[in-house]
Amino acid sequence: MKPRILFTLAALAFCAATWACTNLLVGKNASADGSALITYAADAHTIYGDLQYLPAADHKPGAMRSIDDWDTGLHHGEIPEVAHTYAVVGNMNEHQLTIAETTYGGRHELTDTTAGAIMDYGSLIYVTLQRARTAREAIQVMTDLVERYGYNSEGESFSIGDPNEVWIMDMIGKGGKEKGAVWVAVRIPDDCIAGHANQSRIYRFPLKDKNNCLYSKDVISFARRMGYFNGKDADFEFSTAYAPSDFGSLRGCDARVWSYFNRFKSGMDAYLPFIRGKKGAETMPLYVKPDRKISVRDLQEMMRDHFEGTPFDMTKDPGATNYWGVPYRWRPMEFKVDGETYSMERAIATQQTGWVMVAQMRAWMPDAVGGVLWFGVDDANTAVFVPMYCCMTEVPASYARGQADLYTLNWNSAFWVNNWVANQAYSRYSLMIDDIRKVQRDLEDNFEKQQPGIEAQALALHKTQPTAAVELLTNYSINAGQDATARYRQLGEYLFVKYLDGNVKKEKDGEFERNEAGMPVQPTWPGYTQDYYETVVHGSGDRLKVIEPEK
Repeated sequence: MKPRILFTLAALAFCAATWACTNLLVGKNASADGSALITYAADAHTIYGDLQYLPAADHKPGAMRSIDDWDTGLHHGEIPEVAHTYAVVGNMNEHQLTIAETTYGGRHELTDTTAGAIMDYGSLIYVTLQRARTAREAIQVMTDLVERYGYNSEGESFSIGDPNEVWIMDMIGKGGKEKGAVWVAVRIPDDCIAGHANQSRIYRFPLKDKNNCLYSKDVISFARRMGYFNGKDADFEFSTAYAPSDFGSLRGCDARVWSYFNRFKSGMDAYLPFIRGKKGAETMPLYVKPDRKISVRDLQEMMRDHFEGTPFDMTKDPGATNYWGVPYRWRPMEFKVDGETYSMERAIATQQTGWVMVAQMRAWMPDAVGGVLWFGVDDANTAVFVPMYCCMTEVPASYARGQADLYTLNWNSAFWVNNWVANQAYSRYSLMIDDIRKVQRDLEDNFEKQQPGIEAQALALHKTQPTAAVELLTNYSINAGQDATARYRQLGEYLFVKYLDGNVKKEKDGEFERNEAGMPVQPTWPGYTQDYYETVVHGSGDRLKVIEPEK
C-alpha cells in the first residue's frame, strides 16, 4: 500500500519501506507439489484486515463500473462494465488467477493525478481479476486499462500468476505528460523463485524474448525523452531509469527479498554488498533457482521472517535483547542520535499488516478445487493461515467486510481478535510467543492434514455435482475461519490471565495451578533480561544502587 501524497525521491523510498507490502513468488516446478505460489502481505497503518468476496455477475449493455481509489475510497470516475465478470475471493478469482502488489513509488514526477487518469493500482487489480482468466490475459487487461483510462498511482510492482505461470510486472505513470504508463513484465522460470518488496526489481530484460517478456512500446524511448537514460537499448534497466535505489529501497525493501532468497538458496551472501549500497556491487537477480522444493508451509513461515540468522537479525540488537526479544520496532523508522541519521530494520513480518496470504494455484485440478487462498489477518508472524477456496460463494462472518473497521473494535472480528493476541505479545514477546505458536501450529497442522481428504471429497463430487463440490468447500472454508477466530479469542483470554500484571501464572495438567483450598498459587516473576538491567544501570549511574546504611 502507499500514502496518497508526493515526496522527494529519497522520502518516497523511505516511505515505501515504512508502509510497505511484500510479495514472494514460486514457479510451479520449484514448489513441493507442483503448485504455482504467490504471497502477499498488505501492510499499512490504515488497513482493516478482511476478506472481500465479489460474486460473478452478468451486466446489461451500457452498465458502468465505478472506480474508487483502493487506498482512500475517493471516487476517480467510471468505466464501461463488461458483459460478464468473474467471482473473486481476496486476490484470487474463480479461475485461480492471482494478482498482488507492492508500491515502490519511483520518480515522483511520474505520478499522474490529472482528471484523465482514473485507474489506481488497487482498482486495476480487482477490475482485472473480474475480467481475466490467465496471467497473460491479465497483463493485457491491465495494460489496456491504463492506456485507455490513465494510471493514477505511483510506481507499482505486480505479481500476476495462474496455475501454469507466475510473472512480475513493474509499472509507472508518465506524470500527465502522456496518458497511460510505461511497464515491463517478466515471466519467472518455472523452476525459480522471485520476490519484490516496495522496490522495482526488474533491471535489464530480454527485449527479443516475447514469450517470457512483455513491455510497453515506449518503455525505453520515454526514459530517453525524460533524460533518465541515454545508452544502448540492450543496456536499458527499468529500475535504474524509473526507480533509482537509495538506502531505504535497498536496506528497507530489497533486503526482504534477499532474506527470502537466502532462506532457500546458498551463496546469497554475495549480494550483501548490493543490499548495503556498496559502489560497484553486483545487482541481486530478479529470480534464483532454490536449492530445494518449497511448500505452502515454507512460504507461510517465510512470511513470518524477521531476518533471523542473518546480519540484519531483529531478535539480536539491543532493541530486542532489552525487551524480551521482541522483533518489532515502532514507527517512525528513522531517528537521529548526535546529529547522525539511523534507521530501524524493516522485515517481511511487521505489526501494521492488514492481511496476509499464500495463493496456491494447481493446474491438475478443476479450478474450484485447485485454487486455495491461505489467508490470515494482522501480523503474519502471529496470524493463522486459513484455507479459503477460490470457488467459495460466501466468506466467514468473522472475516467479512462490514464486520467492523479500524476504529471499531468487535470481538467477533478475526482482525481484532488477532490484534489482541499479537499486541499482548509485543510487550513480552519471548514469554508469550511459544504459547501463541502452540495454537497457531495446531490450527495450521490440522488444516494441512485435512486438505487431502476434503479435496478428495470435492473432486469426487465435482465430476457429477460441481455445485455440491462448491458448497462443500465453501462450508469447509467458513468453518475453518470461524474456528480459527474462536480459538484465537480463547488464546487471547488465556494470555491476558497468564501474564497479568507482569506475573506468570503457574500451570499444572493444562490448568492454572491452585492450592488445596482452591486459591491461586504464587506466580513466578520473570523480571527483565540481563541486557535490560545493564542498560538501566549504565543510564542511571548509582541512583538505583543498593547501598547499606553507614553504621
